[in-house]
Amino acid sequence: QELALKSLGNEGLFLFSSLDTNKDLYLSPEEFKPIAEKLTGVAPVSESEEEETPDPEGETLSIVAKFQPLVMETMTKSKDGFLGISHVALSGLRNWTAPAAPMSVLLARQFKAFLPPKNKLDLGDPWWIIPSELNIFTGYLSNNRFYPPPPKGKEVIIHKLLSMFHPRPFVKTRFAPQGAVACIQASSSFYYTIAFRIHAEFQLNEPPNFPFWFSPGQFTGYIVLSKDSSHVRDFRLFVPNNRSLNVDMEWLYGASESSNMEVDIGYLPQMELESTGPSIPSVIHDENGNVIDSRDPSGEPVQFVFEEISWQQEIPWEEAARRLEVAMYPFKKVSYLPFTEAFERAKAEKKLVHSILLWGALDDHVVTVTSGNTAKPPVPLPVPGSGRTLRETVLESSPILALLNESFISSWSLVKELEELQSNRENEFYSKLAQLHLEKYNFPVEMIICLPNGTVIHHINANYFLDITSMKPEDVESSIFSFSASFEDPSTATYLQFLKEGLQRAKPYLQS
Repeated sequence: QELALKSLGNEGLFLFSSLDTNKDLYLSPEEFKPIAEKLTGVAPVSESEEEETPDPEGETLSIVAKFQPLVMETMTKSKDGFLGISHVALSGLRNWTAPAAPMSVLLARQFKAFLPPKNKLDLGDPWWIIPSELNIFTGYLSNNRFYPPPPKGKEVIIHKLLSMFHPRPFVKTRFAPQGAVACIQASSSFYYTIAFRIHAEFQLNEPPNFPFWFSPGQFTGYIVLSKDSSHVRDFRLFVPNNRSLNVDMEWLYGASESSNMEVDIGYLPQMELESTGPSIPSVIHDENGNVIDSRDPSGEPVQFVFEEISWQQEIPWEEAARRLEVAMYPFKKVSYLPFTEAFERAKAEKKLVHSILLWGALDDHVVTVTSGNTAKPPVPLPVPGSGRTLRETVLESSPILALLNESFISSWSLVKELEELQSNRENEFYSKLAQLHLEKYNFPVEMIICLPNGTVIHHINANYFLDITSMKPEDVESSIFSFSASFEDPSTATYLQFLKEGLQRAKPYLQS
């Protein structure tokens, strides 16, 4: 390591390390491949693409990419004019104003990766197209990387599609849950509608600049394809834009893993792929099997007529999306309702509201970090106070899920959304609900229990919660958060105690 540092210097060693994936201080041909492709401009065909010989007479699908760049003003750091942030650090983001490939023609057969395995033919029964290999115990992948590893197997089509947006997509994110999950939304005699959800991210910078990670909350969409994958009727993939923030960004400020990392979130108006129509034959035959011209005598393209699909079974899109969400995030076995809807439901069912208020989203990759916006060592790490840590531990434990389902109406909200709701005076009740929440909020995450009228009866900050659950039981002073002998996990026991204390304090209301 010392010799490498002496030979290459800090920046050179940083680049070398980003390519040396197995950290043996030796670059194999596979590890050197991204640099070779960069210098030669030629990308060899991957093994997985060579394995399946495409049918030269198979159908082709035309796909267009639609992209509107990130709204820079939605970034937290825009409030002070990006003070202290070098222009170079954000150059990859600022320069990304259009899709890398506005249009692409793919073989219909390449979408075979979206077909269900034989044991997943029930509607809404999810399966993994690309399995997630990370969890809270396995740790996270390195931030110090510029070039994606070569895609393999079913990763190839996902990589091809995402490359239409930017040349450096990583089909496996640095942190859990990774991958892609799908389920059947509708089925007919010859076709499926497959709903899918993908967690992927992009590396926007290249050497000599330092890495800049751009992580949309999720990609979702659907494909209508024949059961033999010879024909694709419709395809759409997009980043949801229905919330005020939908992208997480993290960038390094030095040539090592322990360098400072800046973190921010923002809003991306549009990132979408859509088929221009059904897949069509690349070669056309007449009734006798003879090849005919793809244009009629007047020179116009031959028009294809497609039969209408008669669906025999189907579930709503919202239900399919929910099943995929639960597959990615087991904590979503509890329904998390929109903020105002949660209070209406709580009033109707005479239950308490269990609310989580945070800077970034709880159920996608726009997640919250701790202690300000600059961290050392770099995030993402399983650091106390992060929404990621909460959702991967206590919120998905069986005792917590059971109690939340039985006694609470749950909701999570972005701070920015509640600030907007508070300032909207059209509905004074909703404005007051938001105000009562924001009064109790402390960065980065606040867990709140309140009555249906918005009165907060109990709350705890995630940093404090995770601090006390990492202490020895005898060191915890507060009897409110005492440990229970019936649970080995202190986090679960403490969160249960928090919820039960809220129920106890609310008894006078619940009994009235």
